[in-house]
Amino acid sequence: MNTDFRPAWWLPGPHLQTLWNPMCRQPAKLERTRERLWLADGDFLDLDWHGPHEAEAPLVLVLHGLTGSSDSLYVLGLQQKLATQGWASVALNWRGCSGEPNLLARGYHSGASDDLAETVRHLRAQRPLAPLYVVGYSLGGNVLLKYLGETGADSQVQGAAAVSVPFRLDQCADRLDLGFSRVYQAHFMKQMVAYVKTKQRLFAHKGMADRLSALDQLGTLDGMRTFWDFDDRITAPLHGFSGAQDYYTHSSSRYFLARIETPTLIIQAADDPFVFPHSLPEAHELSPSIEFELHAHGGHVGFVEGSLGKPGYYLERRIAQWLATQAAD
Repeated sequence: MNTDFRPAWWLPGPHLQTLWNPMCRQPAKLERTRERLWLADGDFLDLDWHGPHEAEAPLVLVLHGLTGSSDSLYVLGLQQKLATQGWASVALNWRGCSGEPNLLARGYHSGASDDLAETVRHLRAQRPLAPLYVVGYSLGGNVLLKYLGETGADSQVQGAAAVSVPFRLDQCADRLDLGFSRVYQAHFMKQMVAYVKTKQRLFAHKGMADRLSALDQLGTLDGMRTFWDFDDRITAPLHGFSGAQDYYTHSSSRYFLARIETPTLIIQAADDPFVFPHSLPEAHELSPSIEFELHAHGGHVGFVEGSLGKPGYYLERRIAQWLATQAAD
């Protein structure tokens, strides 16, 4: 199996690798079908399907990262790549990420494995003959690994891949407050505050006084600069945690790796500007089911190869190849 990744020479350093995908990549044009999955608590998730409709075609659930969506270019690229090998895929939009605010005060976060579990159950019921795989990027990768550790042998998933994972959320919050990474932090803060404000407007417009009150009780949305600020004042109280540290401790995927029994590929770059090297798990923390692939370069959900005229995307090539090998075993 070809695991050779040669970073594009014209994208030196981790930041250019990280920024190419969201800023410069041409989006894959896909015909997709949207399905609304109603959750047990009355909220919804939107799922975007692509590829063959055959009942037995392998199915891949794709999980995007923080402030992303099913339209994130790495999601579209993977769905396009999977279709070329005859695989179906469905891209999940976390709560409120599909272009329409979700209906509850709560949202999504790095430990939202309950929503992933409900989605997996839905897909298993919808296509019981299809082998099911899951691929998660960044936040989505953290949620995926947490879910796999929680469920052990009962994951209902044949194989999984996680990319650019923030294994220790507390340490990643610290990393994003250093140097150029503060640029990413500022972008995320702007997007996450806008996410809450959009829901406030929806609740006010629809007269959902109790839900609006739950958000108003969080206090002002001004003055939040770091992840610690946002997660302490917004994420933690909305999702039943006592504070940011409690949220980080209960949601960091590094603590769940030893219990994973599903065949799992993890792809990480040592120069990821979101993740300290010391945040990466040690070999003894990994279950025997995990294949950990660490590259010297690649940035955060980057891994761009090839030429400027014809850039290539290692993640799509490698993940599709690895999944095909799992299916053949």
